[in-house]
Amino acid sequence: MRNYRLEGSGTESLVMREAAQPEPKPHEIVVRVRATSLNRRDTMILNGTYPLPPRQGVVPLSDGAGEVVAVGAAVTRFAVGDRVTGSYFARWIDGRIHAGLVDQLGCTLDGMLAEYAVLDEQWAVRLPDHLDWQEAATLTCAGLTAWNAVTGAGIPKPGQWVLVIGSGGVSLFALQFAKLLGCHVAVVTSRGEKADRLRALGADLVISTPDMPQWGAAVRDQTGGIDLVVETGGPATFAQSLIASTLYGHIVLLTLQDAKGGSIQLPAALYQR
Repeated sequence: MRNYRLEGSGTESLVMREAAQPEPKPHEIVVRVRATSLNRRDTMILNGTYPLPPRQGVVPLSDGAGEVVAVGAAVTRFAVGDRVTGSYFARWIDGRIHAGLVDQLGCTLDGMLAEYAVLDEQWAVRLPDHLDWQEAATLTCAGLTAWNAVTGAGIPKPGQWVLVIGSGGVSLFALQFAKLLGCHVAVVTSRGEKADRLRALGADLVISTPDMPQWGAAVRDQTGGIDLVVETGGPATFAQSLIASTLYGHIVLLTLQDAKGGSIQLPAALYQR
């Protein structure tokens, strides 16, 4: 079989290798990968800017979906033919996360950029029948990140305003989840050509940042203040998100870095909240 491995830092270190088709250990399953998706964290890992250092020679990508083609002798949760996806924090089953649970597929554990992936049975999730391979392959990182952002602390009520930063995978999921909750949604994007698509997905207000780089006050004036911000822009947008928010608004900060490596400097105490 073929897989890709990250054997250093940078795109030139991503190499395709030939390997024998894997055999599962007692608690493992072998998955024939049918679809994968690329997240920003994957490009950060590739470029050496991700906070968690990858394992040398790791198979990249956290997100993928496929069918089980072999199971270990002690596997009880899955059978050959089951449709599955992986789990981003593979060892985090429930409860609060801690340092012993930070292993991630495609970073410290082999991920999905392979014809066949090997997963502990506890690292896999069965797929519902209505999702095709491509849809399922987008959920592990972007989908769940957006879901937790919109339905976690500060969950918005119907009629309240949610601000989504950007038009990447997390942002598109957050837009749709917020609309399902009955919220109004504002989106700011640097890609003005995406405005029609964002409105088709339910956005009530779309602002193009090249046309209005200081957009915070305009968003606040047009919405009465944002109740929840799904903040994916980092230092490039954080200050404007604060300006756009109501006094009691929530900001779910999903990154401290921007694409150029700049970061938001927050007091250390905030990391404990």
